[in-house]
Amino acid sequence: MAKMACASHILLKTEQDAKHIKTKLDNGDNFAQLAKKHSTCPSAKKGGDLGEFRKGAMVASFDKAVFTKGSEDKKYLGPIKTKFGFHLIQVLYKT
Repeated sequence: MAKMACASHILLKTEQDAKHIKTKLDNGDNFAQLAKKHSTCPSAKKGGDLGEFRKGAMVASFDKAVFTKGSEDKKYLGPIKTKFGFHLIQVLYKT
């Protein structure tokens, strides 16, 4: 089971906003560009890049989504609700 992951995300205030951006992703828009333009997280400056983190380091629902088996095989995950808002997550790799 993976203990580390590297991911990017787009943090949005509402589920409606997240669904709107999800549609853009489904239509082939670039994840990092959308993160820079729309994410409310400071990581937006880096295209949503959160870098590498340990299992348990993120809030529970975010952590569960990232570390679920096969999550790295999906184009992106979400929207995932946390106390911060709604996340669209791109799992880059897990180790």
